[in-house]
Amino acid sequence: MSNYAIETPPIVALPIAGSDALFPVRRVYCIGRNYAAHAIEMGHNPDREPPFFFQKNPNNLDPSGEFPYPPHSTDVHHEAEVAVMLKSGGTNIPLDEAEDHVFGYALSLDMTRRDLQGEQKKMGRPWEIGKAFERSAPVGPIHPIESTGPLNDGAITLKVNGETRQEGDLNQMIWKVSEMISYLSEYFELAPGDVILSGTPSGVAAVEKGDVMELAVDGLGSFSVKVT
Repeated sequence: MSNYAIETPPIVALPIAGSDALFPVRRVYCIGRNYAAHAIEMGHNPDREPPFFFQKNPNNLDPSGEFPYPPHSTDVHHEAEVAVMLKSGGTNIPLDEAEDHVFGYALSLDMTRRDLQGEQKKMGRPWEIGKAFERSAPVGPIHPIESTGPLNDGAITLKVNGETRQEGDLNQMIWKVSEMISYLSEYFELAPGDVILSGTPSGVAAVEKGDVMELAVDGLGSFSVKVT
């Protein structure tokens, strides 16, 4: 018998490729402008500056293969990403030990209400209204690192209705996976179940209801999401 005043929220858990086990999610960190070409297209300097992060909520992660177009926006953009799942954590993790904490990787999308995000930027306000809305992070099955090896390079592409929108390579990330983990651990205590969305290449653009987005990354296969 529990002593909670209300019903406990469900644990957010994601499927793992080739397994009946599920990966429970604790926190979701997202790095901004981690590909130089994307930084340029968003009007920013592509030079290597200290990284910055924002957060989504665990229940924003959605493996259903559908993305409901959100309210109060007419300019929702796709951002193709690789999600990094952690099996362990800590503080002040040395760079050469950072990849030891990786459980696996998954294809993911950081869907963005760009118009609302832009309004918040102009006013110097947080981005959550543009980034952390319901089902804003479609995600594919998790591939354990034992089957993929460390993902530090490989093509990443996103097609919408068969037309290529985003193309890049993971080796173009300004801050690599190990660097993101090490840097985050200086400011947060990382833990098992944490997820890091590792940034998007250039080519972000709007989607409409009925569109089908297909994300592919070498070593992770492909994942399709329909805008409903």
